[in-house]
Amino acid sequence: MAEQHDHEHAHEDEGTGPRRVVGEEPDLTRGTARPITVVGNPVLHREVRTVTAFDGELSALIDDMFQSMYAAEGVGLAANQIGVDLKVFVYDCPDDEGVRHIGHVVNPVLEELPAGRRALDDGQEGCLSVPTAYQELARPDYAAVTGQDKDGNPVRVEGTGFFARCLQHETDHLYGYLYIDRLSKRDRKDALRQMADGTPKYATVPNG
Repeated sequence: MAEQHDHEHAHEDEGTGPRRVVGEEPDLTRGTARPITVVGNPVLHREVRTVTAFDGELSALIDDMFQSMYAAEGVGLAANQIGVDLKVFVYDCPDDEGVRHIGHVVNPVLEELPAGRRALDDGQEGCLSVPTAYQELARPDYAAVTGQDKDGNPVRVEGTGFFARCLQHETDHLYGYLYIDRLSKRDRKDALRQMADGTPKYATVPNG
């Protein structure tokens, strides 16, 4: 997922003191940034494969995903956004209280929202696979995802506000949905126009 449209970058408020961090920062001596696949690439428009091998290759993929996300200045990245047909995403994303959440989820599944947590949050949303475009999209202001870590251990990640949006956005990717698929036809067309008119600041994979 792209950084917040109304902030200079995802890690704003530097200089106001240390922020709480949930999760562990990745080792950036490992991994290599890869170019980002963009809307129209078939791997983005179908459900990808369940991860069954929790091995060194998966760990190396996660390292590459963090590097790719940071190179593109994103706050979340799904494996198919670098062309890999596997259910895993990474994130380094703030919530609305300024808490920084860092981690990864393998084989994520969004939990059904409890009756008392179904309020919608209208906010600007962007995607690294639809570069330079942003649109308003209403999503639940709370989300919880269950899955596994790179070693196959069960994990559960929950969040509110912008981080909840990120969890939903990245899980959507792995089931073949981009955020523009949830827009009206008019807003989707406008997002694609923004993309056509813009120039991404990071490497992308040409379609065709």
